[in-house]
Amino acid sequence: MELLFPLLIVALLVPMFLNVRKQKRALADTQSLQDSLKVGDEVVTTAGLYARVVLVEDDTVDLEIADGIVTTWSRAVVREVLPADTDGEEEFTAPDDISGIGETSPSLEKKAPEVPADETVEQTARRLDKE
Repeated sequence: MELLFPLLIVALLVPMFLNVRKQKRALADTQSLQDSLKVGDEVVTTAGLYARVVLVEDDTVDLEIADGIVTTWSRAVVREVLPADTDGEEEFTAPDDISGIGETSPSLEKKAPEVPADETVEQTARRLDKE
């Protein structure tokens, strides 16, 4: 009975200790990744923005998000560096047969209800009441 209390404390402290170590390791990995940034790296920010590094300073990094559009960000927002593409940029190629595309997709265009040309006001009111 007197060993139960120390075992309970150990059982509660060991998972806490392991979790703290895991968090420290993840923080160290992220810090080393952010310190290793160099010009030309393709990165992803914590906001999900894909960009290319064009300038690295002490606390900031300039990211090119589109051709000629450069924005300045804190280094802390860089979540990951994408692997270098060795065979150049991938180009999109359309499939040869696109005959079935668009035929079954729903349309967002609003269509006017079909109304007979010779419908009277009373008939229209009755039709609308039924709908």
